[in-house]
Amino acid sequence: MIPTMGHFTPPKLLFALCLLFPIAASFSTSNDRKTYIIHMDKTGMPSTFSTQHDWYVSTLSSLSSPDDIPPIHLYSYKHVMDGFSAVLSQTHLDQLESLPAWPAGKFGDDVIIGVLDTGIWPESESFNDKNMPPVPQRWRGICETGTEFNTSYCNKKLIGARKFSQGMKQVGLNISSTDDYDFPRDYMGHGSHTSSTAGGSPVQHADYFGYAKGTATGMAPLARIAMYKVIFYSDGYDVAATDTLAGMDQAIEDGVDIMSLSLGFFETPFHENPIAIGAFAALKKGIFVTCSAGNSGPRGYTMLNGAPWLTTIGAGTIDRQFGAEVTLGNGSIIVTGTSIYPENLFISRVPVYFGLGNRSKEVCDWNSLDPKDVAGKFLFCDYDDESSQFRQMSENDRYGPDIAGATGAIFSEDDAEFLHPDYFYMPIVIVSTKDGNLLKNYIMNTTNATVSVKFGLTLLGTKPAPKVAYFSSRGPDRRSPWTLKPDILDPGYHILAAWVPKRGFAPIHNSSVYRAVISAPQGMKALVQPTALTFSGKNSKAEFNMTVEIDLEAASVTPQSDYFGNYGFLSWYEVNGRHVVRSPVVSAIAFPET
Repeated sequence: MIPTMGHFTPPKLLFALCLLFPIAASFSTSNDRKTYIIHMDKTGMPSTFSTQHDWYVSTLSSLSSPDDIPPIHLYSYKHVMDGFSAVLSQTHLDQLESLPAWPAGKFGDDVIIGVLDTGIWPESESFNDKNMPPVPQRWRGICETGTEFNTSYCNKKLIGARKFSQGMKQVGLNISSTDDYDFPRDYMGHGSHTSSTAGGSPVQHADYFGYAKGTATGMAPLARIAMYKVIFYSDGYDVAATDTLAGMDQAIEDGVDIMSLSLGFFETPFHENPIAIGAFAALKKGIFVTCSAGNSGPRGYTMLNGAPWLTTIGAGTIDRQFGAEVTLGNGSIIVTGTSIYPENLFISRVPVYFGLGNRSKEVCDWNSLDPKDVAGKFLFCDYDDESSQFRQMSENDRYGPDIAGATGAIFSEDDAEFLHPDYFYMPIVIVSTKDGNLLKNYIMNTTNATVSVKFGLTLLGTKPAPKVAYFSSRGPDRRSPWTLKPDILDPGYHILAAWVPKRGFAPIHNSSVYRAVISAPQGMKALVQPTALTFSGKNSKAEFNMTVEIDLEAASVTPQSDYFGNYGFLSWYEVNGRHVVRSPVVSAIAFPET
Protein backbone atom coordinates (compact mmCIF):
# COMPACT_ATOMS: atom_id res chain seq x y z
CA MET A 1 0.00 0.00 0.00
CA ILE A 2 1.43 3.38 -0.99
CA PRO A 3 0.39 6.38 1.11
CA THR A 4 -0.38 9.58 -0.73
CA MET A 5 0.65 11.83 2.13
CA GLY A 6 2.47 11.56 5.43
CA HIS A 7 4.45 8.48 6.28
CA PHE A 8 3.48 4.84 6.52
CA THR A 9 2.86 3.54 10.02
CA PRO A 10 2.51 -0.06 11.13
CA PRO A 11 -1.02 -1.41 10.92
CA LYS A 12 -3.09 -0.90 14.05
CA LEU A 13 -5.61 -3.49 15.08
CA LEU A 14 -8.97 -2.47 16.45
CA PHE A 15 -11.34 -5.22 17.47
CA ALA A 16 -14.94 -4.23 17.97
CA LEU A 17 -17.43 -7.01 18.47
CA CYS A 18 -19.76 -7.59 15.50
CA LEU A 19 -19.35 -4.21 13.86
CA LEU A 20 -15.70 -3.45 13.23
CA PHE A 21 -12.90 -5.67 12.04
CA PRO A 22 -9.17 -4.76 12.15
CA ILE A 23 -8.11 -1.44 10.75
CA ALA A 24 -5.75 -2.43 7.97
CA ALA A 25 -3.49 0.62 7.88
CA SER A 26 -3.26 4.27 8.85
CA PHE A 27 -1.50 7.31 7.51
CA SER A 28 -0.51 10.36 9.50
CA THR A 29 -2.08 13.74 8.86
CA SER A 30 -1.89 17.00 10.80
CA ASN A 31 -3.19 17.61 14.34
CA ASP A 32 -2.64 13.98 15.40
CA ARG A 33 -5.34 12.85 13.03
CA LYS A 34 -4.82 9.87 10.76
CA THR A 35 -6.41 8.30 7.76
CA TYR A 36 -7.77 4.82 8.51
CA ILE A 37 -9.07 2.05 6.28
CA ILE A 38 -11.76 0.28 8.25
CA HIS A 39 -13.18 -3.16 7.58
CA MET A 40 -16.86 -3.64 8.36
CA ASP A 41 -18.85 -6.82 8.79
CA LYS A 42 -21.79 -6.21 6.47
CA THR A 43 -23.83 -8.91 8.22
CA GLY A 44 -24.01 -6.52 11.17
CA MET A 45 -25.61 -3.71 9.14
CA PRO A 46 -28.98 -2.78 10.69
CA SER A 47 -31.96 -3.17 8.39
CA THR A 48 -32.75 0.53 8.79
CA PHE A 49 -30.00 1.37 6.31
CA SER A 50 -30.66 0.85 2.62
CA THR A 51 -26.97 0.91 1.64
CA GLN A 52 -23.66 0.17 3.32
CA HIS A 53 -22.56 3.72 2.52
CA ASP A 54 -25.44 5.13 4.59
CA TRP A 55 -24.41 2.84 7.44
CA TYR A 56 -20.79 4.00 7.30
CA VAL A 57 -21.71 7.69 7.19
CA SER A 58 -24.16 7.25 10.07
CA THR A 59 -21.46 5.50 12.09
CA LEU A 60 -19.09 8.42 11.61
CA SER A 61 -21.75 11.03 12.34
CA SER A 62 -22.47 9.35 15.69
CA LEU A 63 -18.94 10.12 16.93
CA SER A 64 -18.48 13.18 19.12
CA SER A 65 -15.66 15.64 18.45
CA PRO A 66 -14.45 17.53 21.55
CA ASP A 67 -12.12 19.63 19.38
CA ASP A 68 -15.00 20.54 17.03
CA ILE A 69 -13.23 18.81 14.13
CA PRO A 70 -15.55 16.03 12.95
CA PRO A 71 -14.37 12.81 11.31
CA ILE A 72 -14.00 13.05 7.55
CA HIS A 73 -15.38 10.27 5.36
CA LEU A 74 -13.19 9.63 2.33
CA TYR A 75 -14.42 6.55 0.46
CA SER A 76 -16.92 3.73 0.81
CA TYR A 77 -15.68 0.46 -0.67
CA LYS A 78 -18.04 -2.03 -2.31
CA HIS A 79 -15.93 -4.47 -4.33
CA VAL A 80 -12.38 -4.64 -2.98
CA MET A 81 -13.68 -4.95 0.60
CA ASP A 82 -16.61 -4.10 2.86
CA GLY A 83 -15.69 -0.91 4.62
CA PHE A 84 -14.63 2.68 4.28
CA SER A 85 -11.76 5.08 4.84
CA ALA A 86 -11.89 8.14 7.06
CA VAL A 87 -9.74 10.73 8.80
CA LEU A 88 -10.07 10.19 12.54
CA SER A 89 -8.62 11.55 15.75
CA GLN A 90 -7.58 9.34 18.64
CA THR A 91 -10.83 10.33 20.37
CA HIS A 92 -12.83 9.08 17.38
CA LEU A 93 -10.81 5.87 17.40
CA ASP A 94 -11.51 5.30 21.08
CA GLN A 95 -15.22 5.73 20.44
CA LEU A 96 -15.13 3.21 17.61
CA GLU A 97 -13.70 0.67 20.02
CA SER A 98 -16.87 0.91 22.09
CA LEU A 99 -19.25 1.09 19.14
CA PRO A 100 -21.08 -2.18 19.97
CA ALA A 101 -22.92 -0.15 22.61
CA TRP A 102 -24.20 2.20 19.90
CA PRO A 103 -26.73 -0.23 18.41
CA ALA A 104 -27.50 -1.79 21.81
CA GLY A 105 -30.94 -0.17 21.62
CA LYS A 106 -31.41 -1.94 18.28
CA PHE A 107 -32.94 1.23 16.84
CA GLY A 108 -36.07 0.75 18.92
CA ASP A 109 -36.69 -2.85 17.89
CA ASP A 110 -39.58 -4.35 19.90
CA VAL A 111 -40.33 -0.97 21.54
CA ILE A 112 -43.87 0.44 21.33
CA ILE A 113 -44.17 4.24 21.36
CA GLY A 114 -47.56 5.64 22.28
CA VAL A 115 -47.88 9.15 20.79
CA LEU A 116 -50.61 11.47 22.09
CA ASP A 117 -51.12 14.21 19.53
CA THR A 118 -53.31 15.43 16.63
CA GLY A 119 -53.55 12.07 14.87
CA ILE A 120 -51.59 10.45 12.09
CA TRP A 121 -51.51 10.31 8.29
CA PRO A 122 -51.08 6.55 7.80
CA GLU A 123 -50.30 6.67 4.07
CA SER A 124 -47.03 8.51 4.70
CA GLU A 125 -43.91 6.53 3.77
CA SER A 126 -42.65 7.18 7.29
CA PHE A 127 -45.16 4.58 8.48
CA ASN A 128 -44.46 1.81 6.00
CA ASP A 129 -43.64 -1.55 7.59
CA LYS A 130 -41.13 -2.88 5.07
CA ASN A 131 -38.82 -5.51 6.59
CA MET A 132 -40.39 -5.17 10.04
CA PRO A 133 -41.04 -8.32 12.09
CA PRO A 134 -44.51 -9.30 13.33
CA VAL A 135 -46.28 -7.14 15.91
CA PRO A 136 -45.26 -8.07 19.47
CA GLN A 137 -47.72 -10.54 20.98
CA ARG A 138 -47.96 -8.45 24.15
CA TRP A 139 -49.66 -5.64 22.22
CA ARG A 140 -53.34 -5.21 23.17
CA GLY A 141 -54.27 -2.10 21.20
CA ILE A 142 -56.51 -1.74 18.16
CA CYS A 143 -56.90 0.35 15.03
CA GLU A 144 -60.21 2.20 15.23
CA THR A 145 -62.34 2.70 12.15
CA GLY A 146 -64.11 5.80 10.90
CA THR A 147 -64.72 7.86 7.82
CA GLU A 148 -61.58 7.63 5.66
CA PHE A 149 -59.88 5.45 8.28
CA ASN A 150 -60.08 1.69 8.68
CA THR A 151 -58.05 -1.19 10.09
CA SER A 152 -56.17 -1.67 6.82
CA TYR A 153 -54.22 1.51 7.53
CA CYS A 154 -52.50 -0.16 10.47
CA ASN A 155 -49.57 -2.46 9.84
CA LYS A 156 -46.42 -3.73 11.55
CA LYS A 157 -45.18 -0.13 11.99
CA LEU A 158 -48.41 1.70 12.86
CA ILE A 159 -49.88 -0.92 15.18
CA GLY A 160 -52.63 1.13 16.79
CA ALA A 161 -54.73 4.25 16.28
CA ARG A 162 -57.46 5.64 18.52
CA LYS A 163 -59.20 8.97 19.04
CA PHE A 164 -60.56 10.64 22.20
CA SER A 165 -62.92 13.57 21.69
CA GLN A 166 -65.74 13.23 24.22
CA GLY A 167 -64.38 15.91 26.54
CA MET A 168 -64.13 18.44 23.74
CA LYS A 169 -67.61 17.66 22.49
CA GLN A 170 -69.17 18.04 25.94
CA VAL A 171 -68.11 21.70 26.14
CA GLY A 172 -69.84 22.42 22.86
CA LEU A 173 -66.85 22.26 20.52
CA ASN A 174 -68.08 20.16 17.64
CA ILE A 175 -65.49 18.67 15.35
CA SER A 176 -66.06 20.02 11.86
CA SER A 177 -65.90 17.51 9.05
CA THR A 178 -64.18 20.15 6.92
CA ASP A 179 -61.64 21.33 9.51
CA ASP A 180 -60.71 18.01 11.12
CA TYR A 181 -61.60 14.34 11.40
CA ASP A 182 -63.42 12.71 14.32
CA PHE A 183 -61.22 9.68 13.93
CA PRO A 184 -57.45 9.05 14.17
CA ARG A 185 -56.52 10.70 10.87
CA ASP A 186 -54.33 13.79 11.24
CA TYR A 187 -55.62 17.13 9.96
CA MET A 188 -53.04 19.61 11.25
CA GLY A 189 -49.86 17.65 10.54
CA HIS A 190 -48.37 17.95 14.02
CA GLY A 191 -49.04 14.37 15.10
CA SER A 192 -47.66 12.90 11.88
CA HIS A 193 -44.52 14.99 12.28
CA THR A 194 -43.84 14.12 15.92
CA SER A 195 -44.57 10.41 15.55
CA SER A 196 -42.36 10.04 12.48
CA THR A 197 -39.59 11.98 14.23
CA ALA A 198 -39.75 9.52 17.10
CA GLY A 199 -40.11 6.25 15.24
CA GLY A 200 -40.56 6.84 11.52
CA SER A 201 -39.26 4.36 8.95
CA PRO A 202 -36.42 5.53 6.66
CA VAL A 203 -37.67 7.54 3.68
CA GLN A 204 -35.13 8.03 0.93
CA HIS A 205 -34.87 11.11 -1.29
CA ALA A 206 -36.59 13.35 1.24
CA ASP A 207 -36.10 17.12 1.09
CA TYR A 208 -37.79 20.44 1.73
CA PHE A 209 -37.94 22.04 -1.72
CA GLY A 210 -34.37 20.94 -2.37
CA TYR A 211 -33.04 21.69 1.11
CA ALA A 212 -31.66 18.90 3.34
CA LYS A 213 -31.73 16.20 0.70
CA GLY A 214 -31.24 12.71 2.08
CA THR A 215 -32.96 9.98 4.04
CA ALA A 216 -35.47 11.05 6.71
CA THR A 217 -35.40 8.57 9.58
CA GLY A 218 -36.98 8.52 13.01
CA MET A 219 -34.84 8.34 16.13
CA ALA A 220 -35.96 4.73 16.64
CA PRO A 221 -36.84 3.49 13.12
CA LEU A 222 -37.56 -0.09 14.22
CA ALA A 223 -39.99 0.96 16.95
CA ARG A 224 -43.76 0.52 16.63
CA ILE A 225 -46.07 3.50 16.77
CA ALA A 226 -49.50 3.74 18.35
CA MET A 227 -51.36 7.02 17.84
CA TYR A 228 -53.81 8.39 20.41
CA LYS A 229 -55.51 11.42 18.90
CA VAL A 230 -56.46 13.78 21.72
CA ILE A 231 -56.06 17.20 20.07
CA PHE A 232 -58.48 18.50 17.45
CA TYR A 233 -58.69 21.71 15.48
CA SER A 234 -60.41 24.14 17.84
CA ASP A 235 -59.99 27.49 19.55
CA GLY A 236 -59.03 26.05 22.92
CA TYR A 237 -56.85 23.03 23.55
CA ASP A 238 -57.20 23.08 27.33
CA VAL A 239 -60.65 21.53 26.95
CA ALA A 240 -58.78 18.40 25.81
CA ALA A 241 -57.50 17.69 29.34
CA THR A 242 -59.99 14.89 29.98
CA ASP A 243 -59.41 13.44 26.52
CA THR A 244 -55.64 13.44 27.06
CA LEU A 245 -55.94 11.67 30.40
CA ALA A 246 -58.23 9.10 28.78
CA GLY A 247 -55.67 8.58 26.03
CA MET A 248 -52.90 8.01 28.56
CA ASP A 249 -55.11 5.59 30.45
CA GLN A 250 -55.76 3.61 27.27
CA ALA A 251 -52.09 3.64 26.28
CA ILE A 252 -51.19 2.01 29.61
CA GLU A 253 -53.82 -0.67 29.06
CA ASP A 254 -52.72 -1.28 25.46
CA GLY A 255 -49.15 -1.99 26.56
CA VAL A 256 -46.96 0.86 25.31
CA ASP A 257 -43.36 1.09 26.49
CA ILE A 258 -42.97 4.84 25.94
CA MET A 259 -45.44 7.73 25.99
CA SER A 260 -44.56 10.78 23.94
CA LEU A 261 -46.56 13.99 24.37
CA SER A 262 -45.57 17.09 22.42
CA LEU A 263 -48.32 19.07 24.11
CA GLY A 264 -49.08 20.64 27.45
CA PHE A 265 -51.69 22.44 29.53
CA PHE A 266 -51.61 25.55 31.70
CA GLU A 267 -49.55 24.84 34.78
CA THR A 268 -51.55 23.73 37.79
CA PRO A 269 -50.54 21.81 40.94
CA PHE A 270 -49.26 18.38 39.92
CA HIS A 271 -52.22 16.60 41.49
CA GLU A 272 -54.53 18.59 39.18
CA ASN A 273 -52.46 18.36 35.99
CA PRO A 274 -53.76 15.57 33.70
CA ILE A 275 -50.36 14.83 32.15
CA ALA A 276 -48.60 14.74 35.54
CA ILE A 277 -51.30 12.43 36.91
CA GLY A 278 -51.21 10.07 33.93
CA ALA A 279 -47.42 10.04 33.79
CA PHE A 280 -47.13 9.15 37.47
CA ALA A 281 -49.38 6.14 36.94
CA ALA A 282 -47.46 5.15 33.82
CA LEU A 283 -44.16 5.40 35.66
CA LYS A 284 -45.38 2.91 38.25
CA LYS A 285 -46.09 0.52 35.34
CA GLY A 286 -42.55 0.91 34.04
CA ILE A 287 -43.54 3.19 31.15
CA PHE A 288 -41.15 6.00 30.22
CA VAL A 289 -42.97 9.31 29.66
CA THR A 290 -41.46 12.19 27.73
CA CYS A 291 -43.06 15.60 27.17
CA SER A 292 -42.13 18.80 25.38
CA ALA A 293 -41.26 21.88 27.41
CA GLY A 294 -43.30 24.11 25.11
CA ASN A 295 -42.73 26.87 22.56
CA SER A 296 -43.00 29.99 24.73
CA GLY A 297 -39.29 30.88 25.01
CA PRO A 298 -36.89 32.50 25.37
CA ARG A 299 -37.91 33.91 28.76
CA GLY A 300 -37.53 31.92 31.95
CA TYR A 301 -40.36 30.25 33.86
CA THR A 302 -42.24 29.58 30.60
CA MET A 303 -42.00 25.80 30.45
CA LEU A 304 -44.78 23.26 30.82
CA ASN A 305 -44.68 19.65 32.03
CA GLY A 306 -42.31 20.27 34.94
CA ALA A 307 -43.25 17.35 37.18
CA PRO A 308 -40.05 15.70 38.45
CA TRP A 309 -41.12 12.25 37.22
CA LEU A 310 -41.49 13.50 33.63
CA THR A 311 -38.61 13.71 31.17
CA THR A 312 -39.05 17.22 29.80
CA ILE A 313 -37.52 17.98 26.42
CA GLY A 314 -36.28 21.31 25.07
CA ALA A 315 -36.00 22.03 21.33
CA GLY A 316 -32.50 22.39 19.92
CA THR A 317 -30.78 23.02 16.63
CA ILE A 318 -28.58 20.65 14.65
CA ASP A 319 -25.39 21.42 12.74
CA ARG A 320 -27.27 22.11 9.53
CA GLN A 321 -28.43 25.41 8.08
CA PHE A 322 -30.37 26.40 4.98
CA GLY A 323 -29.05 29.31 3.02
CA ALA A 324 -28.20 31.24 -0.12
CA GLU A 325 -24.96 32.54 -1.59
CA VAL A 326 -24.82 36.27 -2.35
CA THR A 327 -22.32 37.57 -4.92
CA LEU A 328 -21.88 41.26 -5.61
CA GLY A 329 -20.74 42.39 -9.03
CA ASN A 330 -18.34 40.02 -10.73
CA GLY A 331 -17.39 38.27 -7.50
CA SER A 332 -15.83 41.12 -5.54
CA ILE A 333 -17.73 40.07 -2.42
CA ILE A 334 -19.27 36.65 -1.76
CA VAL A 335 -21.13 35.90 1.47
CA THR A 336 -23.52 33.20 2.61
CA GLY A 337 -26.77 34.05 4.32
CA THR A 338 -29.83 32.32 5.70
CA SER A 339 -32.81 31.54 3.47
CA ILE A 340 -35.56 28.96 3.18
CA TYR A 341 -36.99 30.28 -0.06
CA PRO A 342 -38.80 27.22 -1.48
CA GLU A 343 -37.22 27.19 -4.92
CA ASN A 344 -33.84 26.20 -6.31
CA LEU A 345 -33.40 29.62 -7.87
CA PHE A 346 -30.39 31.44 -9.32
CA ILE A 347 -30.74 35.18 -9.80
CA SER A 348 -27.99 36.63 -11.98
CA ARG A 349 -26.60 40.19 -12.05
CA VAL A 350 -29.74 42.03 -10.96
CA PRO A 351 -29.44 45.77 -10.11
CA VAL A 352 -29.32 46.54 -6.38
CA TYR A 353 -31.55 49.13 -4.70
CA PHE A 354 -30.46 50.79 -1.45
CA GLY A 355 -32.45 53.77 -0.23
CA LEU A 356 -29.38 55.78 0.77
CA GLY A 357 -30.19 59.06 2.52
CA ASN A 358 -33.64 58.05 3.75
CA ARG A 359 -33.31 55.94 6.87
CA SER A 360 -36.77 54.44 6.54
CA LYS A 361 -35.93 53.27 3.02
CA GLU A 362 -32.44 52.17 4.05
CA VAL A 363 -33.95 49.69 6.52
CA CYS A 364 -36.91 48.88 4.22
CA ASP A 365 -39.41 50.01 6.83
CA TRP A 366 -43.07 49.19 6.28
CA ASN A 367 -44.72 51.23 3.51
CA SER A 368 -41.54 53.25 2.97
CA LEU A 369 -40.58 51.92 -0.47
CA ASP A 370 -42.01 53.07 -3.78
CA PRO A 371 -42.79 50.06 -6.00
CA LYS A 372 -41.73 52.08 -9.06
CA ASP A 373 -38.25 52.61 -7.58
CA VAL A 374 -37.65 48.96 -6.70
CA ALA A 375 -39.26 47.19 -9.68
CA GLY A 376 -36.87 44.71 -11.25
CA LYS A 377 -34.27 45.29 -8.52
CA PHE A 378 -32.91 43.42 -5.52
CA LEU A 379 -33.21 45.33 -2.25
CA PHE A 380 -30.50 45.73 0.34
CA CYS A 381 -32.04 46.47 3.73
CA ASP A 382 -29.73 47.76 6.46
CA TYR A 383 -30.09 46.72 10.11
CA ASP A 384 -31.70 48.99 12.65
CA ASP A 385 -32.40 47.64 16.11
CA GLU A 386 -35.21 50.11 16.60
CA SER A 387 -37.10 49.31 13.39
CA SER A 388 -36.27 45.72 12.51
CA GLN A 389 -38.86 44.44 10.04
CA PHE A 390 -38.70 41.01 11.61
CA ARG A 391 -39.39 42.34 15.10
CA GLN A 392 -42.33 44.28 13.66
CA MET A 393 -43.63 41.08 12.08
CA SER A 394 -43.49 39.33 15.44
CA GLU A 395 -45.16 42.18 17.29
CA ASN A 396 -47.84 42.91 14.69
CA ASP A 397 -48.46 39.41 13.35
CA ARG A 398 -47.49 40.48 9.86
CA TYR A 399 -47.01 37.93 7.13
CA GLY A 400 -43.45 38.33 5.90
CA PRO A 401 -41.42 41.48 5.24
CA ASP A 402 -42.50 44.30 2.94
CA ILE A 403 -40.34 44.43 -0.22
CA ALA A 404 -42.82 46.46 -2.30
CA GLY A 405 -42.74 44.20 -5.35
CA ALA A 406 -38.97 44.05 -5.77
CA THR A 407 -37.31 40.99 -7.30
CA GLY A 408 -36.01 40.00 -3.87
CA ALA A 409 -34.19 41.36 -0.85
CA ILE A 410 -31.10 41.02 1.32
CA PHE A 411 -31.65 41.87 4.98
CA SER A 412 -28.84 42.60 7.41
CA GLU A 413 -29.95 40.92 10.64
CA ASP A 414 -28.35 38.83 13.39
CA ASP A 415 -31.50 36.95 14.44
CA ALA A 416 -32.19 35.04 11.23
CA GLU A 417 -31.65 31.57 12.60
CA PHE A 418 -35.12 31.09 14.03
CA LEU A 419 -37.29 32.92 11.52
CA HIS A 420 -40.37 31.11 10.25
CA PRO A 421 -40.26 29.50 6.80
CA ASP A 422 -43.30 31.49 5.72
CA TYR A 423 -41.28 34.72 6.03
CA PHE A 424 -39.37 33.57 2.95
CA TYR A 425 -42.34 33.76 0.60
CA MET A 426 -40.18 35.79 -1.81
CA PRO A 427 -36.48 35.45 -2.73
CA ILE A 428 -35.18 36.79 0.58
CA VAL A 429 -31.74 36.30 2.14
CA ILE A 430 -30.68 37.33 5.61
CA VAL A 431 -26.99 37.98 6.21
CA SER A 432 -25.21 38.78 9.46
CA THR A 433 -24.73 42.44 10.30
CA LYS A 434 -20.99 41.95 9.82
CA ASP A 435 -21.49 40.71 6.26
CA GLY A 436 -24.23 43.25 5.79
CA ASN A 437 -21.78 46.09 6.42
CA LEU A 438 -19.47 44.65 3.76
CA LEU A 439 -22.32 44.58 1.26
CA LYS A 440 -23.47 48.07 2.19
CA ASN A 441 -20.01 49.60 1.75
CA TYR A 442 -19.65 47.94 -1.65
CA ILE A 443 -23.06 49.14 -2.83
CA MET A 444 -22.44 52.70 -1.64
CA ASN A 445 -19.10 52.87 -3.44
CA THR A 446 -20.01 51.12 -6.68
CA THR A 447 -21.84 52.64 -9.60
CA ASN A 448 -24.63 50.41 -10.94
CA ALA A 449 -23.97 47.66 -8.41
CA THR A 450 -25.47 44.27 -9.23
CA VAL A 451 -26.08 41.13 -7.21
CA SER A 452 -26.35 37.41 -7.97
CA VAL A 453 -28.01 35.03 -5.53
CA LYS A 454 -28.02 31.22 -5.51
CA PHE A 455 -30.80 29.79 -3.36
CA GLY A 456 -31.28 26.22 -2.20
CA LEU A 457 -28.03 25.66 -0.29
CA THR A 458 -27.76 23.17 2.57
CA LEU A 459 -24.81 23.89 4.85
CA LEU A 460 -23.48 21.13 7.12
CA GLY A 461 -21.21 21.38 10.13
CA THR A 462 -22.48 24.79 11.23
CA LYS A 463 -21.42 25.94 14.70
CA PRO A 464 -22.36 26.27 17.46
CA ALA A 465 -24.64 23.24 17.54
CA PRO A 466 -26.68 22.05 19.22
CA LYS A 467 -28.12 25.28 20.53
CA VAL A 468 -31.37 25.91 22.37
CA ALA A 469 -33.96 27.13 19.87
CA TYR A 470 -35.17 30.67 20.44
CA PHE A 471 -38.78 29.57 20.87
CA SER A 472 -38.07 26.65 23.22
CA SER A 473 -39.58 27.25 26.65
CA ARG A 474 -37.14 27.78 29.51
CA GLY A 475 -37.16 26.62 33.08
CA PRO A 476 -37.38 26.47 35.93
CA ASP A 477 -40.89 25.16 36.35
CA ARG A 478 -43.11 27.41 38.44
CA ARG A 479 -44.51 24.46 40.40
CA SER A 480 -41.16 22.81 41.00
CA PRO A 481 -38.43 25.46 40.72
CA TRP A 482 -35.99 23.37 42.74
CA THR A 483 -35.87 20.75 39.94
CA LEU A 484 -33.51 21.49 37.06
CA LYS A 485 -35.70 21.53 33.95
CA PRO A 486 -35.92 20.89 31.02
CA ASP A 487 -34.05 17.63 31.40
CA ILE A 488 -32.48 17.26 27.98
CA LEU A 489 -32.23 19.00 24.62
CA ASP A 490 -33.34 17.16 21.47
CA PRO A 491 -33.30 18.10 17.78
CA GLY A 492 -36.41 20.20 17.34
CA TYR A 493 -35.81 22.77 14.64
CA HIS A 494 -35.81 22.28 10.85
CA ILE A 495 -36.38 18.56 11.22
CA LEU A 496 -37.69 16.78 8.11
CA ALA A 497 -40.49 14.39 8.98
CA ALA A 498 -43.96 13.32 7.85
CA TRP A 499 -46.68 15.87 7.15
CA VAL A 500 -50.21 15.80 5.84
CA PRO A 501 -50.93 16.51 2.16
CA LYS A 502 -52.35 19.87 1.06
CA ARG A 503 -51.66 21.51 4.39
CA GLY A 504 -49.07 24.06 3.33
CA PHE A 505 -46.71 25.54 5.88
CA ALA A 506 -45.11 28.15 3.64
CA PRO A 507 -46.51 30.06 0.64
CA ILE A 508 -45.20 29.07 -2.78
CA HIS A 509 -45.21 31.32 -5.81
CA ASN A 510 -45.97 29.41 -8.98
CA SER A 511 -44.11 31.77 -11.31
CA SER A 512 -41.68 30.52 -13.96
CA VAL A 513 -38.67 32.35 -15.38
CA TYR A 514 -37.28 31.70 -18.87
CA ARG A 515 -33.96 33.03 -20.19
CA ALA A 516 -33.14 33.60 -23.86
CA VAL A 517 -30.30 31.90 -25.72
CA ILE A 518 -29.79 32.93 -29.38
CA SER A 519 -28.11 30.85 -32.05
CA ALA A 520 -28.24 33.37 -34.87
CA PRO A 521 -27.94 32.45 -38.55
CA GLN A 522 -24.64 33.18 -40.24
CA GLY A 523 -24.23 36.81 -41.09
CA MET A 524 -26.94 37.91 -38.69
CA LYS A 525 -26.79 39.67 -35.34
CA ALA A 526 -29.80 39.22 -33.09
CA LEU A 527 -30.72 41.01 -29.87
CA VAL A 528 -33.60 40.02 -27.56
CA GLN A 529 -35.09 42.40 -24.99
CA PRO A 530 -35.73 41.49 -22.24
CA THR A 531 -33.44 38.48 -21.97
CA ALA A 532 -35.62 36.95 -19.24
CA LEU A 533 -39.39 36.46 -19.12
CA THR A 534 -41.43 35.81 -15.98
CA PHE A 535 -44.80 34.03 -16.12
CA SER A 536 -46.92 34.51 -13.02
CA GLY A 537 -49.03 31.42 -13.53
CA LYS A 538 -50.94 29.24 -15.94
CA ASN A 539 -52.07 31.00 -19.16
CA SER A 540 -50.15 34.16 -18.28
CA LYS A 541 -48.41 36.08 -21.07
CA ALA A 542 -45.11 37.92 -21.48
CA GLU A 543 -43.77 40.00 -24.36
CA PHE A 544 -40.32 40.40 -25.90
CA ASN A 545 -38.75 42.13 -28.90
CA MET A 546 -36.08 40.74 -31.19
CA THR A 547 -33.99 43.06 -33.36
CA VAL A 548 -31.90 41.61 -36.17
CA GLU A 549 -29.08 43.06 -38.25
CA ILE A 550 -27.88 41.33 -41.43
CA ASP A 551 -24.64 42.02 -43.30
CA LEU A 552 -25.32 40.96 -46.89
CA GLU A 553 -21.71 41.59 -47.83
CA ALA A 554 -20.34 39.16 -45.23
CA ALA A 555 -18.52 36.16 -46.60
CA SER A 556 -20.37 34.03 -44.06
CA VAL A 557 -23.67 34.62 -45.79
CA THR A 558 -23.66 31.40 -47.79
CA PRO A 559 -26.48 28.96 -48.26
CA GLN A 560 -26.55 25.91 -46.00
CA SER A 561 -26.76 22.69 -48.10
CA ASP A 562 -29.09 23.21 -51.05
CA TYR A 563 -31.26 25.73 -49.24
CA PHE A 564 -30.89 29.35 -50.35
CA GLY A 565 -30.79 30.83 -46.86
CA ASN A 566 -29.50 30.37 -43.33
CA TYR A 567 -31.26 29.52 -40.10
CA GLY A 568 -30.74 29.50 -36.34
CA PHE A 569 -32.84 29.36 -33.19
CA LEU A 570 -34.14 31.51 -30.37
CA SER A 571 -34.45 29.22 -27.34
CA TRP A 572 -36.09 30.06 -24.02
CA TYR A 573 -34.76 27.87 -21.19
CA GLU A 574 -36.72 27.54 -17.96
CA VAL A 575 -34.58 28.61 -15.00
CA ASN A 576 -34.17 25.64 -12.64
CA GLY A 577 -36.59 23.66 -14.78
CA ARG A 578 -36.60 21.28 -17.74
CA HIS A 579 -38.79 23.11 -20.24
CA VAL A 580 -37.42 24.67 -23.41
CA VAL A 581 -39.35 26.75 -25.96
CA ARG A 582 -37.51 26.98 -29.28
CA SER A 583 -38.38 29.13 -32.31
CA PRO A 584 -36.55 29.10 -35.66
CA VAL A 585 -34.84 32.22 -36.94
CA VAL A 586 -34.49 32.12 -40.74
CA SER A 587 -32.72 34.36 -43.21
CA ALA A 588 -33.65 33.58 -46.80
CA ILE A 589 -31.88 34.83 -49.89
CA ALA A 590 -34.33 36.55 -52.21
CA PHE A 591 -33.68 37.13 -55.90
CA PRO A 592 -35.31 40.00 -57.80
CA GLU A 593 -37.79 39.08 -60.44
CA THR A 594 -36.52 39.27 -63.99
